[in-house]
Amino acid sequence: MTATAPPTPLGPGAAVLAFDVGGTDTKSAMVDAAGRVLGLRRTPTARDAGDAAGAVAASFAELARTLRNAHPGVDVVAAGVSVPGLVDEVRGLGLFASNLGWRDAPIRDLAERTLGLPVAFGHDVRAAGDAEHRLGAARGYDDAVVLAIGTGIASSMLIGGQPYSAGGYAGEFGHSLADPQGERCPCGAIGCLETVASAGAIARRYRAASGREVSGARAVLDAAGAGDPVARDIWDSAIEALAEGIARLVATLAPEAVVIGGGLSQAGPALFDPLGERVDALLSFHRRPVLLRAELGDDAGLLGTALAARDLATARAAAAGTAAP
Repeated sequence: MTATAPPTPLGPGAAVLAFDVGGTDTKSAMVDAAGRVLGLRRTPTARDAGDAAGAVAASFAELARTLRNAHPGVDVVAAGVSVPGLVDEVRGLGLFASNLGWRDAPIRDLAERTLGLPVAFGHDVRAAGDAEHRLGAARGYDDAVVLAIGTGIASSMLIGGQPYSAGGYAGEFGHSLADPQGERCPCGAIGCLETVASAGAIARRYRAASGREVSGARAVLDAAGAGDPVARDIWDSAIEALAEGIARLVATLAPEAVVIGGGLSQAGPALFDPLGERVDALLSFHRRPVLLRAELGDDAGLLGTALAARDLATARAAAAGTAAP
């Protein structure tokens, strides 16, 4: 499926390929030297139970071929690949991804062999966070947290303008403790934040409490607004859990901004107004961050992946003593 190009320009730089791999779909695009995003499309993520990482890497070849055939005048010099799960950017490894089925997979090396290009490899949400910092809502804030709240909850932390990864283990905000007596999370722990406050959890908890089917978190919010006390309780408890989690982040990291994206951010003021009030009430002497809605939408990860590929191309050109493409 082909999509329209994202509205945010990347500006001039190296021409690169970008692949943002998800548990269901993979986004791919070419960025030309003027910063235009070309051929953005979403295709099913490749699957092979016997070689999950190899199948994903092999799919890049066909996606790259399609992009190059469609835009033969663009000479790409690098590629970017972002994946979910635990990611070690330095060693180029996908440490673990439950929804894709790999452990300690050398994805960067596989992608470089498949594409015949240098590859910048990273985490999908950290890529999205970098894009929001450089192009979107977090511009001007060097200490920031970018939250992606959808089926689960993930985060990207920027400290001094640089993404913080801790060997791939940082940013698992959705797996911080929210309710010691709560549900068992698919990760194996009890009461993770994403079992209470993710968009998926809000809908699931409402179905369990009311016995009524809903299409998603938005339907729960609408029911709460219409006076459904069960929906109101589910929504309010999600807001409270998020506020407490953000307050802990503020006490630990003191971000200037907290940027929220993902499906739950579509609730707009119904999310941001009560969330801001609760965060403010929970803090005392702390620096209060501004709460901002993400600007780049569903394409933030792909844009961040393209930025990483351009950074790699620039670094390689500098090391070789040549001008960046």
